[in-house]
Amino acid sequence: MIVVHVTHEAVEKIGGIGTVIDGLTTAEAYGDAVSRTILVGPLFTKEGTSRDRLGPNSTLLFSSLDDIRPPEWSRIFTPIEKAYDVGIAYGTRTIREPYSGRDVEVEVVVFDLFHANRQRVSLFKGQLYEKFGISSDRYEAIWDYEQYVRLACPAMDAIHALCATNPASAAADEKAADEPIVLLSHEYMGMPTALKAILDGEDNIKTVFYAHEVASVRPIVENEPGHDTMFYNVMEQAHAAGQTLEEVFPQVHENYKHPLVKASRYCDRIFAVGDYVAKELAFLDTHFSRVETDLVYNGIPAEPCTLAEKKQSREMLGAYLESVLGYRPTWIFTHVARPVLSKGIWRDVRILHEMEPLLKARGETAAFIMLGTLGGTRRGSDVRQMESIYSWPLVHEEGYPDLCGGEEVVYREFDVLNRTHEQGRALLVNQWGFNRKACGRRMPEGMTINDLRRGSDLEFGLSVYEPFGISQLEPLCYGALCVPSNVCGCMGYVNSATAEIGPCDNVIEGDYITPAAGRDVQALLNLSIGDRDAIESQEGRRLAEIIMDRLPRDEATLAKRMDEGLALAKRMGWEYVVRERFLPSLGHAAEM
Repeated sequence: MIVVHVTHEAVEKIGGIGTVIDGLTTAEAYGDAVSRTILVGPLFTKEGTSRDRLGPNSTLLFSSLDDIRPPEWSRIFTPIEKAYDVGIAYGTRTIREPYSGRDVEVEVVVFDLFHANRQRVSLFKGQLYEKFGISSDRYEAIWDYEQYVRLACPAMDAIHALCATNPASAAADEKAADEPIVLLSHEYMGMPTALKAILDGEDNIKTVFYAHEVASVRPIVENEPGHDTMFYNVMEQAHAAGQTLEEVFPQVHENYKHPLVKASRYCDRIFAVGDYVAKELAFLDTHFSRVETDLVYNGIPAEPCTLAEKKQSREMLGAYLESVLGYRPTWIFTHVARPVLSKGIWRDVRILHEMEPLLKARGETAAFIMLGTLGGTRRGSDVRQMESIYSWPLVHEEGYPDLCGGEEVVYREFDVLNRTHEQGRALLVNQWGFNRKACGRRMPEGMTINDLRRGSDLEFGLSVYEPFGISQLEPLCYGALCVPSNVCGCMGYVNSATAEIGPCDNVIEGDYITPAAGRDVQALLNLSIGDRDAIESQEGRRLAEIIMDRLPRDEATLAKRMDEGLALAKRMGWEYVVRERFLPSLGHAAEM
């Protein structure tokens, strides 16, 4: 079987989809079942040299942008290049799984779409309207929409050509021509290419919409003051009454991603990464009831860790926090994520507020490290200067190289907490790379992101919208408490796994939905910030008490947390996901 992944992360890992592709392709079960993996996407920049074209650990075999045109590959790509007036780069890239160290090689083909043939693009847009009701003229000025429509036709021509060749020589391959091909549209970005495959009508190519979220839903949840508390209660009642997303939330029509997500019902199959994602699609359009939808959860890391290794990482973290805060905390809490609204970071702060008297009564302290940035990677020299001048990351200033892109909102919450509380304080480490070079001289030599994960006592993840949430459970295998909200897709996987292997005290579920469940739809739609605050305060107190009760205060409890966390993580790891969920669903798609 040949698997084609259409994604914006074909060249490098940018976010969650890249992590999923890495997890899938490096699983041994995937390698046993899939003969070739081809990553397809747009080329975002022509800057850099040919060595950079396909990202790190890559080999460039053909590139019209760099005039690399060996005859065997030119035979395949030059006709496509001329027909659509696009640039093409093709080669291989090595993907390495960070925990097992397993390496796999995948094929990558990306397209420079900035000057694509407008007549051909217009013809395809006409087909999208006639066959699928997608009005591309509404969104032509939005490049994020336009580039994926431009990608579709040259991408499908390249997929047809590549899948009929031997990847080692570019020679025609009769066996490859008969091999089943499954095209995975990772989110809305791959949908125009999937629709082109459907229009081509070849039985050998099957299409899957890989729903890592429902892009129609996310902005509604984020922008409404009631967030998840409002939306999921409304969805349950409205869907039961036969209403659709468009009827209850007509503003969805302004979202350029919506028609592409809605058109995913034409795919042969749908993979949903979480239970709520499947429910959101069912609410999106009644036609989804006719499409086979499979729950294909994401996997999480399952790396063994000794008690000595955990203590060593925790000692390094404690030393760093003491150098920044002036004290070594009893407990270290973390949240690794981009500091955006959907992550619900104010809920973390609220719990720290509720924990203040509980910590004081026990004579304990806590420190919270929020690791994530909206401003990209800062230069190490800038970080060292901020560190020496005004005690970054405890204190921040607005404007690059410090706070930008919305990081200011998070810091204001942290600043209020730090000025008004004594037992718990919060740090915003708005930088990528948790090491001394990236984060300043106060960080111990040899510190890495693995020490942050191993040394954490608790990971927050109380998102308002989180289709799965791998990072919420990353420290699970090291014995940390993990606190996701119940709208996180990973909670559905936790519940499924613990139903088989038994309960695990490491995972504490936040529930901001049930307290408003008794209200009618109109009351929910009118839910105010004050109403939501009252619910969140109540839930914050509940979670604070559970957390304080479950934090391990002796080695026996810590060892138990580590054993149970690792056992659950192994049951939720990538090998299990690929073997038990992804491959069976992929097989069903190929057989349709």
